[in-house]
Amino acid sequence: MPTRASTCTDPTQRARRRFLHAASIGCLGFGLADGLDPAQAAFESSRVRSKPAKACIFLFMWGGPSQLDTFDLKPNAPAEVRGPFKPISTRVPGMQICEHFSRLALHTDKIALIRSLTHDDPAHLSSGHATVTGQLAPVLKSDATPPSDKDSPHLGALVSKLRPNVAGLPSFVTLPWRAFHPAAPGGEAPGQHGGWLGPLHDGLLLTGDLNAPDWKPGALSLLADMPLERMQSRYDLLRALGRERRPYHRTRSVDDASSQFRDHQSRAFESITSPHVRNAFDLSREPDKVRDEYGRNIHGQSVLMARRLVEHGVPLVTVNWHNDGRNFWDTHGNNFNRLKNDLIPPADMALSALLEDLQQRGMLEETLVVWVGEFGRKPQINPANSGREHWPFCYSGLMAGGGIRGGVVYGESDATASYPIANPVSPQDFGTTIVHALGIATDTKLPDREGRPHHATSGKVIETLFG
Repeated sequence: MPTRASTCTDPTQRARRRFLHAASIGCLGFGLADGLDPAQAAFESSRVRSKPAKACIFLFMWGGPSQLDTFDLKPNAPAEVRGPFKPISTRVPGMQICEHFSRLALHTDKIALIRSLTHDDPAHLSSGHATVTGQLAPVLKSDATPPSDKDSPHLGALVSKLRPNVAGLPSFVTLPWRAFHPAAPGGEAPGQHGGWLGPLHDGLLLTGDLNAPDWKPGALSLLADMPLERMQSRYDLLRALGRERRPYHRTRSVDDASSQFRDHQSRAFESITSPHVRNAFDLSREPDKVRDEYGRNIHGQSVLMARRLVEHGVPLVTVNWHNDGRNFWDTHGNNFNRLKNDLIPPADMALSALLEDLQQRGMLEETLVVWVGEFGRKPQINPANSGREHWPFCYSGLMAGGGIRGGVVYGESDATASYPIANPVSPQDFGTTIVHALGIATDTKLPDREGRPHHATSGKVIETLFG
């Protein structure tokens, strides 16, 4: 969001102000929580699996990929339904996917393919909320309702609350932007923040084109014009001033808030000066060969950054499909050319590279990988522009790693991929399964900022996905 230009011309003062601002908004948005609270204690004492996943990489295909043209092709359907793409065989006998996912076809033994995702909300924003939170949006079937503090927390915000990172790194990172739709009156999709958990759990947002040679994480570049020694002296002064002001606090709530603010300042300082943190966000440390395998594009490099972050200890990273200026996976028109030329190739390349990379590093079993959109596309092709309209009643997604059985297909759709005919899966079930895979008790209750209890999940675990 644009901010008013500062009238200060002194570089040291500008850097100091930026540091104070970053610290004041929740430790650079890292979503660091305080000490072990009852919810965290519940997590520690209620492990639902013997070896829960340590991390999750959530690849959100914003816009709604067509199930018929990706993972649930219907070659025997009428021409006005099936489209021009052909199914191909994969490493798993009987599991066929789109011919343009040729790289992923070699890794289907690692994935659980779900072909029965379903709900009845055709709006991007409210269904996007359900997808990334595992909970229904406060206002259903709405593209006009922007984010608010009534939203359910993003799955990453739940992780931030229940599994706070203590190594200076954030618990929840989103990149390369918060999903936004220019055709939706509400703009940004709700559910991408801390919601009723509060802004402390909004997570860290990394923006920009990670494939650009000069890209740097903005939150860790705030003090580029200030030497660390000078920043240390400013920080020491802030601490001293804080100690002097403490006796004048008149209420416990004010004192608690001030203490929390000082704690966030301290963690912000430690984070932006930590070599470990800076190393985690330094994509240039990856060999050229690895960067090439993920794809030299914004999506591929974002997925590589996600792998790098979980490798360094970040428990949940969301990669939203980037702003491509052409409505993302929302292919109302020119569906087949967009998929073949622009959308599937980088998605196929990045997902395949991620699965292979995690396996080679011995990280796949402890890292849950999720690939899904907010809904699918209507089976009937629009003859006027070769597009497919929104269709939430049946669509596909996948999971891999993190204890998920590979080489399986869960659920089944009818002859035109219009509706599930076996094992329907709601967004609530999908989200609850993710929470379960991360070792968080699905019956956990959490208080909002007013102390009112909320269920962390509202669906059922897809038990058969776990080996």
